[in-house]
Amino acid sequence: MFRKPKDRRERALNSSAKSRGEMDEKRYIPSHSRDTSSLKPEDSSLQESGEMDKNRDKGTRHINPGTIKRLLSHMSAYKLRLIIVFLCIILSALTGASTSLFLRMLIDDQVLPMISQGSRDFSGIIRIVITMAVVYGIGIVSIWGYNRIMVAVEQRTVRVIRDSLFAHIQTLPVRYFDTHAHGDVMSRFTSDADTLRVAISQSFPAMLSSLCSTVAAFGTMLFLSINLTLFVMLFAAALLMLVRVIVKRSSKYFVKQQAAMGDVNGFVEEVVNGQKVVKVFNREEHVAETFSEKTEELFRNASQAIKYGSITMPVVIGMGFLLYVLLGIVGGVIGILGIPNWRFSGSEAMTVGTIISFVTLSRGFINPIGQISMQFNMVVQALAGASRIFEVMDEPSEYDEGVVTLVNAALENGAIVECCDRTDVWAWKIPHEDGSHSYIELKGDIRFNDVNFAYNPGKPVLRDINLYAKPGQKIALVGATGAGKTTITNLINRFYDIEEGEILYDSVDIKRIKKADLRRSLGVVLQDVNLFTGTVMDNIRYGKPDATDEECIQAAELVNADSFIRMLPHGYETMLEGDGSGLSQGQRQLISIARAAVLDPPVMILDEATSSIDTRTESIVQQGMDALMRGRTIFAIAHRLSTVRDANVIMVMENGRIIERGTHEQLIEEGGQYYQLYIGAFELE
Repeated sequence: MFRKPKDRRERALNSSAKSRGEMDEKRYIPSHSRDTSSLKPEDSSLQESGEMDKNRDKGTRHINPGTIKRLLSHMSAYKLRLIIVFLCIILSALTGASTSLFLRMLIDDQVLPMISQGSRDFSGIIRIVITMAVVYGIGIVSIWGYNRIMVAVEQRTVRVIRDSLFAHIQTLPVRYFDTHAHGDVMSRFTSDADTLRVAISQSFPAMLSSLCSTVAAFGTMLFLSINLTLFVMLFAAALLMLVRVIVKRSSKYFVKQQAAMGDVNGFVEEVVNGQKVVKVFNREEHVAETFSEKTEELFRNASQAIKYGSITMPVVIGMGFLLYVLLGIVGGVIGILGIPNWRFSGSEAMTVGTIISFVTLSRGFINPIGQISMQFNMVVQALAGASRIFEVMDEPSEYDEGVVTLVNAALENGAIVECCDRTDVWAWKIPHEDGSHSYIELKGDIRFNDVNFAYNPGKPVLRDINLYAKPGQKIALVGATGAGKTTITNLINRFYDIEEGEILYDSVDIKRIKKADLRRSLGVVLQDVNLFTGTVMDNIRYGKPDATDEECIQAAELVNADSFIRMLPHGYETMLEGDGSGLSQGQRQLISIARAAVLDPPVMILDEATSSIDTRTESIVQQGMDALMRGRTIFAIAHRLSTVRDANVIMVMENGRIIERGTHEQLIEEGGQYYQLYIGAFELE
């Protein structure tokens, strides 16, 4: 009597295409985007409106203030180890700087006197060489020690950050995931976290080591010759000005590279999830071109970052060689002209050993500057990644002001008594100011009183919604895509909070009920099924971890899923991977229905629960669904009107309003919108 509506994803995509005249050639609509009829009817896709891009790019083009402080706070648990690392770095820097002093002693105190005197006594040289070997050994052990410690510190730190990030994401409201690309969120766990890990274990220690080496070399140079130190300082100032220009350019591109990487990851995740949609609409070439554009942007930013980052060290090394020559010339001129070599202990003649030691020290002074510049780029990239991670961690958690809880109860002499063990009775436990509690039996009475709601200010989605569902009633919501049907169920779950009006659950305002307890009283079966890696049995008991195997099997039998499950290679112990990709859409939906059946909730929300099942299977499943729904309050969203004919009340929605309500027979008799839908004059599109 009416044509089977298209899949919801296709409708969302088609409506989006129609609204633009054609599919946007610049962007790909992510396959995992929620049913936009429930999210934003006026904007069929958050990405199309540009809001998702704005949210994703916000804060990713720069390093947020306080990032370093927060990163250090995560590392503060390893203070003792970090102190040991710092001491090892100082020790290795001092051993490196001591080389020049050994060279000066070797040349001025041993080699030159032996040449002038014709001596063959090598005992002094041997002592110096042995001392140098011991000092170098200490330096090597110090470097090995702090590198080993930093590996442990970075692994633990990044693990804690990842765990904290994941734990925080679980507390974020649904709105956050509706407005952010999933792939970009995932990149915080992968590329951003990995960049941070490398920086903690390598870049930070290398920068500190280079800084200590520079300070140690500078102090040693002052000890050997104030004259030559002043010359090196003038040369280093010019070098730093040049390096600053290079680093400033490279750091800008490193930050952009990190943001572009998140964009690429997000796009890949969307396309991989939406492969069926891509192929159905023959968009393979388009998404390949779009991906090429995104990787081209990543390439430009990465190549510029690497280009400027890579030339830093060659510039420093080249300038260092120039400094060697200039020091030889200046030191030789000072010695030839008899200019005093000023030291803190007084003045003396410039010696060959002093010049050679100074040339060696200049390498230990200039090269670390280049190392700092090189590592600075990696640090900037890591801080950009950390900034993106902390940006998510700063997102406000889902606010829950509820105080009413759901408890197991029993009826004794007509009164409700709280129980520890699960019974067939549930009750709302309501606290009072005097510390006492009262109980209201959970029956499944849900009422909407003058409810108005908008996802975005000024764009109302629901207007003046008044409805009531008595315990045990089946309420069906029908209407075109974008009418606001799924929005009503989102409000019952408190995925979003209403702006005006009130929603009562057994006469209790749902804003007073703790969200976890509210959702524990609801069973939800969605059109888009999400299964998890694990056995079929694990997926069925997902909402009730303590459910026994017998309870899971009974639930599967109830919804007629048992027969096909037993035909799987290992029955209920068959391992599902990749969201159950080895099963048909109908089989996956049956498992999700069984999952809701195990939970045994007093209220159920069926969001086109049987739309993915063929008509023959639907009739079989419907028998199990009827048994499942018996005695429960049901909210059913449907495009297939045959599934809601037996509903106690059918509500027809249009543009966020309820325009008709009544039983199937009443609405047919009225001859209104529902009648037109039923006879096929209109389509639910």
